[in-house]
Amino acid sequence: MKWNEEYFQIEWSQKISNYEEKLAAAKKLASFAKEGDVIGFGSGSTSFLAVQEIGKRVKDEDLHVTAIPTSNEIRLVCTSLGIPVATLDDARPDWGFDGADEVTPEGWLNKGRGGAMFNEKLIMSNSPKTYILVDKSKFVTKLCENFPVPVECVPAAYKSVTTRLYELGATDVHLRLAGKSKDGPVITENGNYILDAVFADADSSLESAIGQIVGVLESGLFIGYPTEILSCS
Repeated sequence: MKWNEEYFQIEWSQKISNYEEKLAAAKKLASFAKEGDVIGFGSGSTSFLAVQEIGKRVKDEDLHVTAIPTSNEIRLVCTSLGIPVATLDDARPDWGFDGADEVTPEGWLNKGRGGAMFNEKLIMSNSPKTYILVDKSKFVTKLCENFPVPVECVPAAYKSVTTRLYELGATDVHLRLAGKSKDGPVITENGNYILDAVFADADSSLESAIGQIVGVLESGLFIGYPTEILSCS
């Protein structure tokens, strides 16, 4: 017996900015899916639209693909649309897609406003190619131009990690709070905190330097990964 999935339709929690541009990129991305593909499904609003477009093909064309989601929210969307889900234990992605908060001319990324950067980086590092879906608002001349660098750390280490981030040159570090929906800090799907760190110069060595701090799981810097920027701006 199956659940009535009409009861479990998932909507994005807020209005999606630059909707038409993001939808165009999502439609283009969905056209890449082929029968039998295992696909890494990224997180964020543009990825949410891409999942919906792939879901339409699954329903209308009887397309069979498998998703490896990077977040619980995307997993919920997949199941509500009838897209089978798996983990890296089950399969390796043929390709993947994701969004970004910032993209430089070199293709460097800053990601993680949704707090899923560890899972996103795990899937991306195991995919031959990841398409990055962006609109024109995401392009910057350098990282940290519009957003801080998210850093996921274990709760017991957040003070020591904060200190080390300042020592690396951060000009401001804040513990990310949940806001209206929950009191206290944001808790990631790995049970950790997120520190948002502002750097005046986020160069190519910063990702590695942050990753070497004891207590850090991962940062939102994605430098040198096999990606292709997909924009419909």
